[in-house]
Amino acid sequence: MRRFNFIIGLLMASYLLTVVPLQAQTYPSHPVQLVIPGAPGDAMDIAGRSMAEELAKILKVPIVPLNKPGGGATVGTDFVAKSKKDGYTLLYGISSGVVYNPAFSPESVPYDSLRDLEPLGLHVTFPTVISVQTDASWKNFNEVIEYARKNPGKFRCGTLGVGSINHFHLEMIKSLTGVDITMVPFKGASPALTALLGGHIESAFVAVTITSPHYKSGKLRGILLDQKVADLPDIPTLPQLGYKRDLPQTFFAFYAPAGIPEEVKKVLVPAIEKAVKNPDLIARLEKMWFIPNYKSPGDLKQMIIEDYENARALVKKMGLTK
Repeated sequence: MRRFNFIIGLLMASYLLTVVPLQAQTYPSHPVQLVIPGAPGDAMDIAGRSMAEELAKILKVPIVPLNKPGGGATVGTDFVAKSKKDGYTLLYGISSGVVYNPAFSPESVPYDSLRDLEPLGLHVTFPTVISVQTDASWKNFNEVIEYARKNPGKFRCGTLGVGSINHFHLEMIKSLTGVDITMVPFKGASPALTALLGGHIESAFVAVTITSPHYKSGKLRGILLDQKVADLPDIPTLPQLGYKRDLPQTFFAFYAPAGIPEEVKKVLVPAIEKAVKNPDLIARLEKMWFIPNYKSPGDLKQMIIEDYENARALVKKMGLTK
């Protein structure tokens, strides 16, 4: 009997040393869901889906995009934060949901970005722009500010929602200029742009990638950029107009629910880095005004911490929160 038990013990040890490690290395063994907390057609959707295609080639399983817009990107972000910690639900997150909404109202956001999300790598930054209709009576940013000063609250600007980075941008502009501009929240950039094109709002503050075709067609005019774009020399930034503060940049990055297995991270992190650095994908994204800018999980986490601290300090200074 002792000999029998000894043999069974050897067999079990052999199983644990061979089969279990092999099982741990099988990730991913079925499709991975990539949650995009923006509307279809948004800049976030465009960039996220391009990365999903590239990651699918590397991981050799389908990467299935799932749009969950709303709440300034908090709806989709919260969905991932509360998802199963197995690496099969990932977030293609925007700075609005990870930094700026929590900075605006940390008590009402149902997750803690640093505690509940695992950074996996930064993908891109990208320029955003305030646009107006070409035939509007105001032709530039200074004329808009003058109009808003004479007509408090009548100039409306569409954003991605309360607590989004564009809401934060708009509050900074209001603080710097001393004018009252009405922020109109939408569930995504595409709905805001549609409202502007339809004449339902006076302006929209969204990504250049979805507004630039309308500059070429003559329907829209850009009046203010959050960062300088060489191919749009006629659209200024705040410093170019004499203001002492620039607007923070928007970024997209990958996250998983905090607590995913190390074995999963060891697969995902290098796969994401390889996808971000793919020359063909970089060339395609640059044509759409995105700026590929890979950062490691550690560097991304540090950037989130610094951006949050800066945003929180500004929000308090502007009196936008308790």
